[in-house]
Amino acid sequence: MKFNHLLLPAAFTLSTLLAGCAGNVEPQYPPKDLKDIATSVTLDERWSTSVGDGLGRARYPLNPLLADGTLYTTSEDGLLRALDADSGETKWEVRLDTPLSSGLSSDGTRLYAGTRNGAVVAIDRTDGSIAWRSEVSSEVLATPQLNSKLIVVQSVDGTVTALNRSTGQEEWTYSSNRPSLTLRGTGTPRVIEPVTFVGFANGRLVTLDNRSGQPLWDMRVAVPRGRTEVERLVDLDGQPVLSRDGRLFVTSYNGRVMALEATSGEVIWSRDESSYLTPLRVGNYLFTVNAASHVLALDVDTGSVLWESDALEGRDLTAPTFIDGKLALGDYQGYVHLLDATSGEIVGRTELGGGGIDLPLLADGKRLYTLTNDGELAAYDIDEKSD
Repeated sequence: MKFNHLLLPAAFTLSTLLAGCAGNVEPQYPPKDLKDIATSVTLDERWSTSVGDGLGRARYPLNPLLADGTLYTTSEDGLLRALDADSGETKWEVRLDTPLSSGLSSDGTRLYAGTRNGAVVAIDRTDGSIAWRSEVSSEVLATPQLNSKLIVVQSVDGTVTALNRSTGQEEWTYSSNRPSLTLRGTGTPRVIEPVTFVGFANGRLVTLDNRSGQPLWDMRVAVPRGRTEVERLVDLDGQPVLSRDGRLFVTSYNGRVMALEATSGEVIWSRDESSYLTPLRVGNYLFTVNAASHVLALDVDTGSVLWESDALEGRDLTAPTFIDGKLALGDYQGYVHLLDATSGEIVGRTELGGGGIDLPLLADGKRLYTLTNDGELAAYDIDEKSD
């Protein structure tokens, strides 16, 4: 999840604090100016529309959902809309009485999301009506995750709650120790049928038994270091990535990128790399964006660097999205960058503006969907330039 404000009385950004103090100071990673590129890929707009007030001043991580040809999207002011993904036409929209604070997930018949006042809601996908609402321990910023029976949510206070998917009844909870200072956000659990993998702001990764919520194994991914609280931040804010071969890939802030044996937590490889974003596995590549907004391609078997691009340093990139052999990433100025996945070369770029892009882009075939911070939702088709 890309939601990099700290839990502080004042609304300081992470980059400002890491520079040493609040005020008119140079950020730790000043954004690089964009250089001219040899464009070989273009993004052709198919449609666009405005969705309410967008993410709002707090930049809530309101990730849209693409499911069965429909885009579901929400805004900071409580607007929930279902659109035809091909045409952008609205199928239905409702105004929720409690604005959402998390992204949307779905099981085919319902949507699920968290709210600012510490609730989880189940929403009918056909008309936006509320099926059930359940209270949890605190505000929910992480997108709720599902298996066949449960909805698992992680609240900002570090509590993980499992709810019955049909009724919303609480099945179990698990709580962690939360440091006094954390990134403004939480990790998103990875839920499969028997277990849930969840990372916490204290740098620990835990596997929970979905029958009871009891931990099966618990390990430290990142160790707090440094003299200041900011230097000692070790949040696991990205979602663990589970591959079919039983390997788990995780990132941590001021910590490591790691590959683990999912059943035991045994470390396969690790690399010192600070990241608060979810990594992306494609074939033999593991793509990650570090805290400096360097884009890295790692070998999934060894963790060795296959390529690294610092061309977008300091540009506050989103987590990467894979589309047609490219990586698509948004930045703080509202640019979308396309990188060749095998070389890291920037092969395309378009400017959307819209107050910047905090949320990862959505891909479907050769179509890319983007939601800017100001609420501009658009669909683009990838077009390779002919020689």
